[in-house]
Amino acid sequence: MGLKKTFLVLSVSCVLAALLLLGLVFMVCNSIISDFPSGGIEILADGSVVKMETPTKSQKNILSMLGIIQIVSCIVFPMGGLALSGIFYYHIKLKQPISTLRNGILRIQNHDLDFVMPVRSDDELGQLCAAFDTMRKELLKSNQELWRQAEERKRLNAAFSHDLRNPITVLKGTVKLLRRGTADEQAVDRLESYTLRIEQYVEAMSSIQRLEQMPVRINECSCSLLHSELEETAKILAGALKLSFSIPDDGTILLDHGLFLTVAENLIGNAARFAKSKITILLEQKGSFLHLSVTDDGSGYPAELIQSGPKPFGKMKEDSAHFGMGLYSSQILCLKHGGTLTLENRKDCGATASASFQIKQKS
Repeated sequence: MGLKKTFLVLSVSCVLAALLLLGLVFMVCNSIISDFPSGGIEILADGSVVKMETPTKSQKNILSMLGIIQIVSCIVFPMGGLALSGIFYYHIKLKQPISTLRNGILRIQNHDLDFVMPVRSDDELGQLCAAFDTMRKELLKSNQELWRQAEERKRLNAAFSHDLRNPITVLKGTVKLLRRGTADEQAVDRLESYTLRIEQYVEAMSSIQRLEQMPVRINECSCSLLHSELEETAKILAGALKLSFSIPDDGTILLDHGLFLTVAENLIGNAARFAKSKITILLEQKGSFLHLSVTDDGSGYPAELIQSGPKPFGKMKEDSAHFGMGLYSSQILCLKHGGTLTLENRKDCGATASASFQIKQKS
């Protein structure tokens, strides 16, 4: 029952109960008054006059008191009924939701978001508690995301600092040789190479910052367009390999087209580097998610990469020119689109990278 209806029902019920009690008081008082002599005279049918018994002084005081009780009851009972309806209304409808909201506000002020806001009714205050709990969940989700980004930023900075130590050490040694005049052509080439490497490190760091700040723009996109673009991208990045596609041509979905293509380019480019002769691309929709799988017939992912997931500057030993940013940036973009990136090795197939994107189907 809503707040207005509850207040109306309680008010009417309490006032009616007060009026019934008032009527009962009047009946009792009148019953008592009828037992007392009223005084005066009585004219009989034959015209004779009989003097009635006059009430005594104590009886007059009692009758006066009963009159005062009746007058006071006319004021006290209706007002008391309204006051009682307010008390009932507070305890039935207001006390528990207000206490719940106060407790929730206090816990949020203490930076404690790990609780559940109980919703015990469907009235306006119950809906307010439900909305408050939804706000708490969103705030908790935002805080967890900020915490994740902060931890990821710490790991990124640590990896960046660690991978810069060796190039800087080499550059310092080369500079010393140049100052002594003992540097040869190889030292100059090494100086140029490591300077370019540091430049690539800095560019990789900047690209990660841009990815985290990139907004997700949902637009309508046809499956046939995705099909043609994936085929074209695969032919450009892995044209020398045998390509196999399993992509739907019909239907329309809502997703960030540019973000999807960026992830697809990273996964296809990564597969092209390690594939021996074949790449398989699978695109399918499962419920509210669009799944993109890219499988190559290479040697597969290292066990450490599958276990811990893509990391910034987590390059493989056999590929010293690659910083491992493609899979890491794809993972960030999938998370921004409400999906995930999973890596696995399959028997007789090599490595498989599966990216999922949360989508909305066009109504």
